[in-house]
Amino acid sequence: MAETTMTPEEIELEMTKIQRLREVLVRRESELKFMIDDIQLCKEIMSLKQELQSLVDVQEKDKTNEQKKREDELIQKIQKLVQKRDFLVDDAEVERLREKEEDKEIADFLRIKLKPLDKVTRPATSTSPEKITELPPTKPSLTKTGMAILKDCCGTTQCSIM
Repeated sequence: MAETTMTPEEIELEMTKIQRLREVLVRRESELKFMIDDIQLCKEIMSLKQELQSLVDVQEKDKTNEQKKREDELIQKIQKLVQKRDFLVDDAEVERLREKEEDKEIADFLRIKLKPLDKVTRPATSTSPEKITELPPTKPSLTKTGMAILKDCCGTTQCSIM
């Protein structure tokens, strides 16, 4: 094993920070997957809405049976996609709340665990002991921008993502 000047406590602290960073990256990947799915659903919904609009523009008396049937199919497809998207938004919200609770538990655990390491890893200087428990940020974009996009997209007006 390579020679090191780190103490076991410092190594454990570094491992904890790396594990926390990995968790943040996995969460970000999950958030991006949610956003990709949402964008795809929005594109599909908007495409179907445009096709439906062209059928709705035709006078009812001038519509063929095939056009009426296609109109009904489009409405059903749009409804299914909207339900799928609603499920996606709900799932993202549940995930966000679960992660928030998990973050609180981890922060409490680390605060307790890392407090004794404060004296080991930091010499007696003017630096604040709170710096040690500082963790990488979690998913601010999902809670602020991502959820706003998810909720605003594909409403009655033009899609905000497009």
